[in-house]
Amino acid sequence: MDTNTKLVFSTVFTSFFTFQLLFHFISYWFSAKVSPGFNSLSFEKKIEWNSRVVSTCHSLVVGIFGLYVFFFDEAAKADPLWGDSSFVKVTISISSGYLISDLLILILYWKVIGDKYFIIHHCTALYAYSFILKDGVLAYIGNFRLLAELSSPFVNQRWFFEALKYPKFSKANVINGILMTVVFFIVRIVSMPPFYSYIYSVLGTEAYIRLGFLTQCSWISTCIVLDVMNVMWMIKITKGCVKVISLIRQEKAKSSLQNGKLD
Repeated sequence: MDTNTKLVFSTVFTSFFTFQLLFHFISYWFSAKVSPGFNSLSFEKKIEWNSRVVSTCHSLVVGIFGLYVFFFDEAAKADPLWGDSSFVKVTISISSGYLISDLLILILYWKVIGDKYFIIHHCTALYAYSFILKDGVLAYIGNFRLLAELSSPFVNQRWFFEALKYPKFSKANVINGILMTVVFFIVRIVSMPPFYSYIYSVLGTEAYIRLGFLTQCSWISTCIVLDVMNVMWMIKITKGCVKVISLIRQEKAKSSLQNGKLD
């Protein structure tokens, strides 16, 4: 086993163990300290709360690392198809450890937080990541796709507000909802045209052909599966955002009428 393989395995294992520790122990203690409302939640809510705490921590870690690679990692940027970046491998290994950990949690608590779309998402991502970790290809591409995780903290925060029964029209809830919609749109939807344009631009090139048929098909097919789910989630988020904005307008209209005004 060479040094790079050892680094990958040790990082994946450390990541898996850390996220398991965070879910089963640290989140309970930390959440009770920072949010008094946590202790009054039901067992089922606490399970999902801890799962989302882990998700947020993972998103922040790989999101920050991913932005560094996107802007500053010359090894990956110089050749998006074949640039072999050790930093990307560490980031992908951390994410792989998280996905395996989360899959285990989903299975253990299926009746509480089980979701077939998350299973499809996690397995598809792990399959795609295996090519980066095993063959050292598509490092910059994998990191670019990982930037989608930057939207997860806002999605999770929305759930935390709901669990704590924050008013839907509270300033914190509305601001987070707007940020969630905007960030999700930017990192998961706006990124699609340039990404698929790049795929089209490299089709038939020597570097693309060298990837081999399996890697070519796996790269494109896994991205399509993930993006179909991203579009589905974007539609759901947009509908929720439009509904909240509509309700806010209705409340303002009622308030104006009660004050004898017609704005």
